[in-house]
Parts: sequence; structure tokens; C-alpha cells
Amino acid sequence: MAKVKTAINSFPSIQDVGLQLDYPQANITSEKSLDLEEINLVLKKFGDYTITDAIQGREAVSAPPLKGKYEFSERSINTYLPLLLIIGFISGISVLIQYPFIHFSPMLWMRHFMAGFFLVFSFFKLLNLSGFANAYRMYDIVAAKWNFWGYLYPFVELMLGILYLINIAPFYVNLTTVIVLGVSSVGVIKSNLKKEQIKCACLGDVFQLPMSTVTIFEDLSMVLMALIGLFLL
Repeated sequence: MAKVKTAINSFPSIQDVGLQLDYPQANITSEKSLDLEEINLVLKKFGDYTITDAIQGREAVSAPPLKGKYEFSERSINTYLPLLLIIGFISGISVLIQYPFIHFSPMLWMRHFMAGFFLVFSFFKLLNLSGFANAYRMYDIVAAKWNFWGYLYPFVELMLGILYLINIAPFYVNLTTVIVLGVSSVGVIKSNLKKEQIKCACLGDVFQLPMSTVTIFEDLSMVLMALIGLFLL
């Protein structure tokens, strides 16, 4: 919030900026008419913030709200198509790795899938680290209190992906996965129960995916596979 206020205040014509979480989110006092397009270009550096006219004159509000809520169109299979395609590719490649399938191992498939999952999903998060961190702290119970966790989380996923791939310390890797994704699932479940219209940060800031039960299934599936790995070691 402080960074957003500083960014808006950097424009010479703006005399005062007041930000709040309740409506209206931004009240701007300016000597002349505002170039909202120019302001919004600056705000993009700090997350998905947009200033739009609310009243004819000198008052404007953010849309979507500064705390990161989003308006999503009606959901369909196309809404989750990027996520489904990525999961499908990872699943398929994890099968093909064991070609010609003479001694196909479900456990080996699961390890390769988890490696691919963490590597690919961390990649999308790292494309816009600050954008991911801003979206993630809107629902994750740890990132909401300690913002640095949102910046650290993609690197944790990356490391887990590498460790699953080369199969080092499988017990501790599976245990870490259970803890990290188990805690992350708490925030996801709470957001779904509240029916909050917020963005799912699972694919970083690249795709506009709404928070839904799909996210719960995604996280808990990884927790379940990690638990299977723990008990079948």
C-alpha cells in the first residue's frame, strides 16, 4: 500500500493521495486533470492495481480494489484450460519417461509428476515474482503476515522440483511438501468457503485464474502424493 501511494504521489500535479481498503480505495487531489493511463502504467510495477474515474472531478478509486480482488466472468472449462493443459502435459511426460513400459512403476510416475509440477509452476511464478507475491498474500495465511514468504515460495517450489527429480532425501522432501502445501491449502480452503472473488496465484501472475475448488484439489492432491511417498518409502 505504501509503495502504491508513493508511486501515485510521484506525479508533479498530484497534491495529495489517500488510500484505504474500504470503498473508495483511493482519493486523489490534483491541480489538473489526471492522465490515468500514465498512472496505471506505473502501478503495474507493483501489482494488479488500476485507477479509474468514480466521480466527475478529482476523486478516483481503484478497480479492481487495491487489496487485490477481481471480477471474473462466468466460469467454464476454458477458464481453467491453461491449468488443465499444463497438468496434462506433466502427466503425459511423466508416463513417457518410463517408455517402453516394461516395468512401469506408479511410484516413479508420481515422483516424476511432482518434480514436473514444482518445476513448471515455479517457472510461471518467477516470471513476475512481485506480481505472484501480491496475489498470494491475498489468501495464504503465512504470506498475509510475512510478505517475504510470497517472494520465497517460488524458490521453495523450484528446490522441491529439483530434489524430486534427482531423488535426494526423499523422506524430508515429501515431509516438506506435506507441510508447505498443507499450510497453503488452509488459505485456499478459507477463501473458497468465503466465496471470495480473488485470483489464484498457482500459475503466478501470467494467467487470470479464479480461486476455486480446483485449487483445493490441486494442493491436496500433491499433499496426498507426498503422504503416499512418506509411508511407502
